[in-house]
Amino acid sequence: MDAWLHSLLQWLSLPEFGLSTVFAVSLMSATLLPMGSEPVVFGLVQLQPDWFWRVIAVATAGNTLGGAITWWMGHAASHLANRHGRSASHVRALAWLTRLGPKACLLSWLPVVGDPLCAVAGWLRLPFWPCVIYMAIGKCLRYITMTAALTGLVRLW
Repeated sequence: MDAWLHSLLQWLSLPEFGLSTVFAVSLMSATLLPMGSEPVVFGLVQLQPDWFWRVIAVATAGNTLGGAITWWMGHAASHLANRHGRSASHVRALAWLTRLGPKACLLSWLPVVGDPLCAVAGWLRLPFWPCVIYMAIGKCLRYITMTAALTGLVRLW
């Protein structure tokens, strides 16, 4: 199993596959698909340590684009969501998001709630470009923190 995983990671780190793989996985993981991009980002950084900032930039770009796509999905689905009744928690959450505005997209990196947050920002028709900027900041900080922490743990191990 270890040899297979190592050969797969080497294949994915090839210049023609490595960064494009990081971009594609990061984009898909920022939509409502249940997957994470951190293992791919970390794997490429482990195989190509001098690519740290390049990988972070590509992952951030892909994840931010995925968040923007999710924003547009929420924007397009707003007419459907308005048909459903609103519970008290639903109303509180919408009031909180409306009050925070695009800054709420800083939390788009959070597991479970981050991707739906982007969709709700679109549904509420929060301004697109400020939302994208806040998404990018949050996602970039997450990738830097997670990758640096995992790299440090591997060195200790």
